[in-house]
Amino acid sequence: MLKALSYDDVLLIPQHSDISSRSEIDIGNVLEDPEYELGLPIFSSPMDTVTWINMAIAIERWGGLGVLHRYCSIQEQVDAYEKCASSNAYPACAVGVSGDYLERIAALRAVGCMCFCVDVAHGHHENVAKTIRDIKSRYSNHVHVMAGNVATAEGYWFLSEAGADSIRVGIGGGSICSTRIKTGHGVPTLQSLLDIANSEQNYLSNIKPALIIADGGIKTSGDIVKAIAAGADFVMLGSLLAGTDEAPGHKVETGAGVMKEYRGMASAEAQNAWRGYVGSDEGIATLVPYKGSVTAVLKSLAQGIRSGFSYSGARTMPEFKSKAKFIQQTAAGQFESSTHIYARS
Repeated sequence: MLKALSYDDVLLIPQHSDISSRSEIDIGNVLEDPEYELGLPIFSSPMDTVTWINMAIAIERWGGLGVLHRYCSIQEQVDAYEKCASSNAYPACAVGVSGDYLERIAALRAVGCMCFCVDVAHGHHENVAKTIRDIKSRYSNHVHVMAGNVATAEGYWFLSEAGADSIRVGIGGGSICSTRIKTGHGVPTLQSLLDIANSEQNYLSNIKPALIIADGGIKTSGDIVKAIAAGADFVMLGSLLAGTDEAPGHKVETGAGVMKEYRGMASAEAQNAWRGYVGSDEGIATLVPYKGSVTAVLKSLAQGIRSGFSYSGARTMPEFKSKAKFIQQTAAGQFESSTHIYARS
C-alpha cells in the first residue's frame, strides 16, 4: 500500500544563507498574463464566506489574487467584478461546468475579466476538460483558465492536456471539507504536490504543464513554504482568510467571543442558500473567531514565507525550489515542532 505524507509529517532542512535582510527576498510569481504578475503567491478561495468585493480588493493590494465565488446570479458576479475594477483590482471569477456557464463567462469577459476558475470538487472529470476546451476555443489565449481540483498526477496532466493554465491541487484537505469522511476518497495535499512535481518526466513532452496551486489543508505560513518546496507555484487559502473584516458575513457575539460564519460550499447550509436544495453533503458550516482586518493576516503570512525562503538561503521562488530539502519527522518530532511548553506532564 502506498504511503502518503501531509504537511505535519515533514520539515525543511535549514541551510547556509548569505541573506542580510528578508527585504532582499522576492516571494512573487507570474500567473501567465502580465496583468497577473503577483507579489504574493496567494489566492483567496471562491467561497461565499471568503471572497467577494472587499476581499478581492484587499488581497490584490497585497500582491495576491482574489477569486470571486460563483454562488450568485450572473449579474451579481458581473457587478462585483466591475466594483473591484473601479478600485483597480481585477480578480479571477469562478464558473461551473453546467447550466449557464458559457453565458456567465461571456458576460464576465465583456466587462474585462481575464482569469476564470473552473470551480468543481472533482476536477479529473470529462465535464471539466470540456469546459476548459470551450473557454479556450472561444477566447484562445486571451484568458487564463484555472481548473481543479485534482489529487493525482494523472488528474493534473489530464487537465493540462485539456488546456488549463493553472490547476488547483488538493481533495478533501480543507478545514471544513468532509469529502474524505463521506466518500473515503482523497490524498493528503502535500503528497499530491510531490507526486505531480515528480511526474513530469513520465508524460508526453508536447503537453504544456500547468502552474500548480496548492489548495486545502494549509494552516500556517510554514505550510505555505512546504507547499512551494513540494512544487506549488501558488497557494489558495480559505480558513486562514475567513473571519476577517473583508470576508463576507456579519460578526456574531457568542459566549466564546466575536465570531464570523465560515462554511464549505458543499455543506448543506451553503447549498440551500445558493440553489435551494442539497445534493451531496460534503462540508460543514461553522463559526470562526473574528480576526480583524485581513491586512494583518496577509502581512504575517508574507513575513513567514520570506523567513522560510531565508532558512534555505534562497532569494526567489525558483531558487528556493531548487534548494529546498525535506525530511520526514516522527510523532515525537511533530510534538517537538509545536509550541509545547504547556503540554509538559
